[in-house]
Amino acid sequence: MIVDSQLHLWAEETSERPWIAGGKQRAHLPEALTWQRALPLMDEAGIDRAIIVPPTWPGDFNDHALEAADRHPDRFAIMGRFAIENPDAKQLLPNWKRQKGMLGIRVAFNHEKTSWIVDGTADWLWRAAQDADVPIMIFAPDAPEQIGRIACDHPRLRLIVDHMGLATRGPEFKRVGPRIDIIAPFSKYPNVAVKLSAVPGFSSEPYPFKDMTPHLRRLIDLYGPQRCFWGTDLTHQRGKYPYRLYRDHFDGELAFLAASDRKLIMGEAILKFLDWK
Repeated sequence: MIVDSQLHLWAEETSERPWIAGGKQRAHLPEALTWQRALPLMDEAGIDRAIIVPPTWPGDFNDHALEAADRHPDRFAIMGRFAIENPDAKQLLPNWKRQKGMLGIRVAFNHEKTSWIVDGTADWLWRAAQDADVPIMIFAPDAPEQIGRIACDHPRLRLIVDHMGLATRGPEFKRVGPRIDIIAPFSKYPNVAVKLSAVPGFSSEPYPFKDMTPHLRRLIDLYGPQRCFWGTDLTHQRGKYPYRLYRDHFDGELAFLAASDRKLIMGEAILKFLDWK
């Protein structure tokens, strides 16, 4: 079972559903990657399932992802977008996972939301999500140290650290070792897992990205294969690499991985962590 832990899928902008200001500049591709287009790509690459992480530019909407999960529940599930700043958002959490295919939420503290993880805007979310048993994927490129605080204070909240805690742009981009130093201690919290995603984007070498191998091995040694999840973030590289290459990298190039560990990392572990049956 091969499961991509992060795939951005979205529909084209329409007059009825306009994107946020600047959305066209943020979009990873000039043409939307819909679930209809994604399925044959997954088939070609040998990807059994994918977790849809709706991107930022369409706004806080999950309708395209929900349609995908409804049509193909055996292929797609969702870590949905969630409007933290909405005063009524808290009441949505108890029934959040009753939406078909919805496994949890994904929060990204970047762009205009960068400060929300430190200025109190998001403080209410951690306890509320823990109480509702809603797992969270968290991207905090400017404040990764906050993830440890959240995990410590909310031990029953399942947290997945996006992109190994790395920054996808800015002055911290490609400072891989020092950034992993920050999230390495979080492995002591059993409620924290890490997404081994977007690897090509952090490498300074061509395939098979050998400069990333020590970092991947370090995280797997720390967190264990039960809390390390392979993922592509396919569109972030703007189509630079084919889907199959991301799979081949973990499936064939990481010689240190035992076959049993590889099975966990590439699918079985995240299915269990997020209760995706």
